[in-house]
Amino acid sequence: MLNSLWAGMILIGIIFAAFTGRIPEITDAALDSSKEAVTLCITMIGVMAFWMGLMEIASKAGMIEKGAKMLKPFVRFLFPEVPEGHKAGEHITTNIIANFLGLGWAATPAGLKAMEELGKLNHGSPVASNAMCNFLILNISSLQLIPVNVIAFRSQYGSVNPTAIVGAGIVATAISTGTAIVFCKIMDRKKTRRR
Repeated sequence: MLNSLWAGMILIGIIFAAFTGRIPEITDAALDSSKEAVTLCITMIGVMAFWMGLMEIASKAGMIEKGAKMLKPFVRFLFPEVPEGHKAGEHITTNIIANFLGLGWAATPAGLKAMEELGKLNHGSPVASNAMCNFLILNISSLQLIPVNVIAFRSQYGSVNPTAIVGAGIVATAISTGTAIVFCKIMDRKKTRRR
């Protein structure tokens, strides 16, 4: 569906350019965009390698494990139906830590594994459990200390101060995560009352 939508928009743009005599502009834009995409990818690979290296060092130094222990009460509060010591809890904490550090690409594998484990706890039901919904909402809101991607994009496009976004990013993601937690707890209570 999305592929059809993009293909349709590109086709409409080319047809419009042909009728308005702007085909050379389309060609220039396509070439410039391709060059810019490659440059952006190289920048993002460098940023990603740097932060993944730091994450690996933090993991080997035991900082991730300590962070997971600190998050344990928070995870128990949000996911009371996840048994103590279950793999889902481990993957959830890894996902939260990676998102907190702005490492969305590192959070994704942990998030997928967490959903897989939560699905097992849901006994293969086609309906998502409370824990699955709560995790998805928490993952989407994702409190971030360092918005790595935004900083990299701002740097790539010539921002004078690419890190100026950090304060606003912390406030925005703190509000979104706080709202997500309140929403999840309200919905959990409503579901409990219906039973």
